[in-house]
Amino acid sequence: MRALKPTRNGKDDSGNERVGVNPSQGTTVRRSFLTSSIFLRVAASVVFIPCVIVITNTGGYYFLLLINTVIFVGMWEFYRMMEAKGIRPYKMIGILCSLVLSWYVFFRNGMYANFFLTLVLLVLMCLELTRKETKMAIYHIAVTILGVIYIGFLGSHLIMLREFPLGLNLDYSMGGSFVLLAFILTWACDTGAYLVGSAIGKRKLIPRISGQKTREGSVGGFVFAVAAALVARETFAGYLELWHALALGAIAGVVGQLGDLFESMIKRDVDTKDTSEMIPGHGGVLDRFDSLLFTAPLIYYFIKFVVFK
Repeated sequence: MRALKPTRNGKDDSGNERVGVNPSQGTTVRRSFLTSSIFLRVAASVVFIPCVIVITNTGGYYFLLLINTVIFVGMWEFYRMMEAKGIRPYKMIGILCSLVLSWYVFFRNGMYANFFLTLVLLVLMCLELTRKETKMAIYHIAVTILGVIYIGFLGSHLIMLREFPLGLNLDYSMGGSFVLLAFILTWACDTGAYLVGSAIGKRKLIPRISGQKTREGSVGGFVFAVAAALVARETFAGYLELWHALALGAIAGVVGQLGDLFESMIKRDVDTKDTSEMIPGHGGVLDRFDSLLFTAPLIYYFIKFVVFK
C-alpha cells in the first residue's frame, strides 16, 4: 500500500484531514508557554526572591527601602481600587502616613508615632469639611485610615522583625532569619494552595469571595506551611523548638490564607482580577504581599512573646 502524501491544504491525497503538526504550531506553543501565567510566575520569582534574600540579610536602610517600596506601591494599588468604587481617599496623606509609620518603627520612636497619628486623624476629619459633597464623607475618611492600618501598620511589622535583635542584644543577622521565616512560611502556604488546588481541587472554599480557591488547596497550603517551618528549623532557624515550628507553620497556614481571602474580597467588591500588573505572573504588589500582611505581625509577636520571652 502506498503512503498517502500530504497536500498544502492540510489533507492527504485521499481527501482526509492530515494528522500532524504544522511547523508554525510549534512556534505558537512555545510563545504560549513563554507568555503563560506559570512561566511568568516562575521567571519573576527567580529574579525577585534572590534579591529579597540579599536585601533581607543585609538589613538596615536597604531593607527599609524595600519595605517602603512595598508600602508605597501597595497603598497606591489599594487607593486606586477604592477610587473605582467612587470613594475618594486622601491618597498622598495616607501614603505619607504609612511611610512615616515605618520610619518611626525603624528608628524606634514610638512616642512620636502616636502624636503623628493623632495629628493625621484630626487633619483628615477637618479636610473632609472642605468637600462640597458630604454624602460619602465617612467612606473617604474610613478608607484612608484603613489603608494606613492594613498596609502601613501591618507591613511595618516586617521592619519590626528585622530590627528585633537590637532590642535584645542578639546578633543583628538573626533579624534576617526572622524575616525570611515569615517570607518562606507564607509563600510555602501560597505555593501549596496553588499547586494542590490546581491538581486536585474540586470543592470551592468560599465561592462568594473567590471562585478559584478550593478546600483541597487550603489543606495543601496548610501542610506546605507546616512542612516549611520544620525545614526552616533544621536549616537556618535552629532557635525554634519543635513545637515552635509546628505552631508557626499552623499560624502561617491559616492566617496567610485569611489574608489572601481578605484581599480577594476587596477585589471582588471592586470587580477586578489583580490590583495591578506590576509583577509579571503575580499581578500587583498587594497581590504578592496580601498574605504576608497578615502573617508577619503574628510571627513577630510569637517570636517576641513566646520564642524569646
